[in-house]
Amino acid sequence: MKSIQQKTKTLPNSPGVYQFIDKQGDIIYVGKAKNLKKRVSSYFTKNQTGKTKVLVSKIVDIKHIVVETETDALLLENTLIKKYQPKYNVIMKDDKTYPWICIKKEHFPRVFLTRNVIKDGSEYYGPYPSVKTARTLLDLIHHLYPIRSCKLNLSPEKIKQSKYEVCLDYHIGLCKAPCVGLQTEENYNENIKHIRSIIKGNFKKSLHYFEEQMKKFAEDLAFEKAQDIKEKLDSLKNYQARSTVVNPKINNVEVYNIISDETAAYVNFLQVGHGSIIRSHTLEIKKKLNETDKELLELAIIEIRRRFQVFTNEIYIPFSIDILNDIKKTIPQIGDKKRLLDLSKRNASYFRLEKIKQIQLTDPDKHVNRIMKQMQADLRLPVEPRHIECFDNSNIQGTNPVAACVVFKNGKPSKKDYRHFHIKTVEGPNDFASMEEIIYRRYKRLLEAKQSLPQLIIIDGGKGQLSSAVKSLKKLKLYGKISIIGIAKRLEEIYYPNDSVPLYLDKKSETLKIIQKARDEAHRFGISFHRKKRLNNTLQTELEQIKGIGEKTILNLLKHFKSVKKIKEASLEDLIKVVGKHKAELIKDYFSNS
Repeated sequence: MKSIQQKTKTLPNSPGVYQFIDKQGDIIYVGKAKNLKKRVSSYFTKNQTGKTKVLVSKIVDIKHIVVETETDALLLENTLIKKYQPKYNVIMKDDKTYPWICIKKEHFPRVFLTRNVIKDGSEYYGPYPSVKTARTLLDLIHHLYPIRSCKLNLSPEKIKQSKYEVCLDYHIGLCKAPCVGLQTEENYNENIKHIRSIIKGNFKKSLHYFEEQMKKFAEDLAFEKAQDIKEKLDSLKNYQARSTVVNPKINNVEVYNIISDETAAYVNFLQVGHGSIIRSHTLEIKKKLNETDKELLELAIIEIRRRFQVFTNEIYIPFSIDILNDIKKTIPQIGDKKRLLDLSKRNASYFRLEKIKQIQLTDPDKHVNRIMKQMQADLRLPVEPRHIECFDNSNIQGTNPVAACVVFKNGKPSKKDYRHFHIKTVEGPNDFASMEEIIYRRYKRLLEAKQSLPQLIIIDGGKGQLSSAVKSLKKLKLYGKISIIGIAKRLEEIYYPNDSVPLYLDKKSETLKIIQKARDEAHRFGISFHRKKRLNNTLQTELEQIKGIGEKTILNLLKHFKSVKKIKEASLEDLIKVVGKHKAELIKDYFSNS
């Protein structure tokens, strides 16, 4: 149970589906969640009773699949429950399933709602999470496009035989009566094209058409009709019409995607049947040499297909591979197939983050070693940056110039090693000269004290500040012995000495996050010191005019009396209690004379 509770801490705060596994390896419960971490953690509180308590006692493992939206989670949960029929899930006796919108394969196609997907060449769109939302879409379609609702056989032969008569739909404007030849099949199918586009979520052309319709109704003073169309359109815009996989024609397909770092690769596998995900698995591969993503993906595909005995005729992959030449290999670029590929990559990414969090909790040293190795590779350093120092200047129009140095050890702040600097040799707002001064003073002092030097120096600023820092390192003969970089704020680009082309790290990389954290910490530390100095200068100006009263005495007075005004108003006895008789008389005489 302890290991299970620990695993819940590493789950993502994303929508998805979770599966509880028992000691036999069977799925005993499938659930959906808007936030996987919060939902799954809720099972392991002390307040659980009854059946939930029994369920929790049987859990030995937890698996999850990340999806894009809460609606996707609802649909995927339904698919998995029907597939595995978990012991603790409610199973509908009538096997009720979600609705689809069907465009029937026939002359003058009907568009209707159904729960049964029949392989007769018809087009099916969905599934939709509720009948209400599907009906809203259908009502809109029938209102805007005159299409038939009858089940008549409208073959050209039947229509020529004049076997049919117009119905009520024709008289109220919902149908143009193709049954009696008042509408051509070509004209009818043009409407079907528009309907198909709306169902797929492509509203650009249709919205323009709808707006024209509303304007026309408004110009004709038919305000109720115009408002009716507007309400339906608003409802449609607010509804996320697309589900996990929109097109049920995507059937019996495997999806593979990969992400990797310096030590391992993670390959996610999705199995898709009839437009729904029916299986998900992520394989972790430890790197031994400098294997490429292509080599690792090929290895993973062979292993996963063997392990799960999956042999489909098509796979979706992110790039070309040299295996499985007897089946169709697709590299999706747009549409539903690309969405599946992206979803697979997202699951691989979350799996990696989960593993990293587990290592961080159970083996912190291993976690640190991995990050240090990653930083060394990302920044092209000769050694791991176990000791990092970051510098930042602070001044307002050249007044009260100060600087800050923050120290990170093994990727974490070492606050006892932070240092403040008063700028002593620079006049006016000159960041370059200020940086040159503090770098020289910092490392001259470390050399004299024979203290350890950092493996990496980070300068908050671009090429100018970096060049100034390098000058000081050269004076101290440390240039080349310590790696140094600058980080510019605008695009978070990394600069190296004597290199005009910056390095751009992935915005989500751990290396960049540590650099940003060090930069932000140096900025915070420097700003707080600058504010304190500015405040003290403002408050102490008058007290410093008193001969015989030093900085330490002033700080004691301000700490006790809180303000210069209260010091002025204080009695001699009160002052003596704080600073003694001699200094108290000096202060009292000064304020009496002034």
